[in-house]
Order: sequence, then structure tokens, then C-alpha cells
Amino acid sequence: MKKAIATSLLAVGLLAGNAAYAEDYTIDTEGMHAFVQFRIKHLGYSWLYGRFNDFNGTFSYDQAKPEDAKVEVTIKTDSVDTNHAERNKHLRSDDFLDVEKFPEAKFVSTKYTPGADGAGKLEGNLTLHGVTKPVSIDVKEIGAGEDPWGGFRRGFEGSTVLTLKDFDIKKDLGPASQELEMMLSIEGVRK
Repeated sequence: MKKAIATSLLAVGLLAGNAAYAEDYTIDTEGMHAFVQFRIKHLGYSWLYGRFNDFNGTFSYDQAKPEDAKVEVTIKTDSVDTNHAERNKHLRSDDFLDVEKFPEAKFVSTKYTPGADGAGKLEGNLTLHGVTKPVSIDVKEIGAGEDPWGGFRRGFEGSTVLTLKDFDIKKDLGPASQELEMMLSIEGVRK
């Protein structure tokens, strides 16, 4: 009987040791190896670029089962930065982000569909300006491996297009400026 129990425990241990597990990562905002950027057309004549300087998040990823990936990111909206103080002030006002009323934006994934060559589609709910809407992000894995400090990192990039009125941002800058493109570059440090 003791031999049967020991054999069973050994088999369970071996199976558990060979099972693949999702790895949990913290997005590297401390070393700023991650970016949340955007661009929007200015009157249809040029692109205006910006970013959010203060955000944090985590993700889980299992290379053997990428469809189980999960992502959560929180952005401090008052950290918007377009390299122009007066424009930043305007973007923080109730014409756009209304940062006093809505100090955070948040993305929580609901599904990941892997594609070919490290590409995929990440779906989730984005809460921005007090409105939660489903969004879809085109994702591409950049790479993964050990870093010089004894850790392990994994990186992705992604992009999506948001329609401002979908998030109750009503300031109308003309027909060329109804949509905003978000560009994400995320590097995570394995926990």
C-alpha cells in the first residue's frame, strides 16, 4: 500500500513538473521600457503625437498556450504629454480627458487569439473618460529572454484605433480628427 501511494505521488509530481504554466510579468515602467503612445491628425494636415508617462500593469503569458494570455493596464490620465504645456493643459480639461473627474483609464483583457509568427489579436474592455467599451488590439511579440540583471523579460507591441465619440469625448476637431491611434510597446519583467 505504501509503495502504491509513493508511486502515485511520484507520478503526480512528474506530471506537474512537466506541465506548462503561465508566467506572470510586471510591465517595466520603473526602467521605462514600456510606452503608451498615441497620434491623431491635426486638421488633416499633420500628425500630433503624445504619450502617457504614468501607467502600470501586469500580464500573464504561457508560450505553450498563448490563448490564455491576460493583460491589465492602468493609466494616470493627467500624465498625458504632447511636448507642449498649453496643449497638455487643454487635453486634461473637460474638453477631452477631464482628468479631475476621470483620473484613470484602464484596460482589462478578455480574450487573446494567437496568429502566425508571434502576431495575434488581444480583446478587452477599455475604460476611458468614464465609458467602458470593448476594443481589439493587434499584437506582435517582439522577443523574450534573460536580461543582464538576472531576470527574464518578454516584450510585445500593439496598436488600435479609438473613435473619440465612443468614449464620450465630444470636442470636435473636424472630420480628420475623429479617431486616435494608440501605439503600445510593452516589456514585462517576469515575477
